[in-house]
Amino acid sequence: MLKVLIADDSTPIRERIIKLLSTLTDVEIVGEAIDGIETAVLVRKTKPDVVILDLQMPKLSGLEILPRLKEMDPPPVVVVLTNYSTSPLKAVCVRKGADFFFDKSTEFEKAIAVIEGMYNERTQTQP
Repeated sequence: MLKVLIADDSTPIRERIIKLLSTLTDVEIVGEAIDGIETAVLVRKTKPDVVILDLQMPKLSGLEILPRLKEMDPPPVVVVLTNYSTSPLKAVCVRKGADFFFDKSTEFEKAIAVIEGMYNERTQTQP
C-alpha cells in the first residue's frame, strides 16, 4: 500500500488529486491538510510514503514545512505542486529536500504520473 498525504489549501485541487489517484487500488490517501501546521501533524500521525505539497498555504508555507518533512524517519517523498514554479524557487525547494517540483497549471499530470510510477514499482516488487 502506497500512503499519500495531500497538503493543499485548495479543495478543488485536493479533490482532483484524489480522483486521479482513486484508480490505483493500492494507493491510500491517509490525510488532507489545508495548512503547514496540519501537514506536520498529519505526517507524524500517518507516516505517508508521499506528500503532495503546495507552497502557498496558511500558517506555515510549504517552503517552511518542507525541511521538517525531510527530517522525519523515514522521510516521505515530497512532490511539490505549485502555481509558483520559477526556476529560483525550484532550486530552493530542491535544496530544502523536494524530490519533485511541478507547475499546477502545466504539469499536474506529471505529478500524478510520479505517484503512479511509485505505485507500479511497488506492485512489481511485491511477491
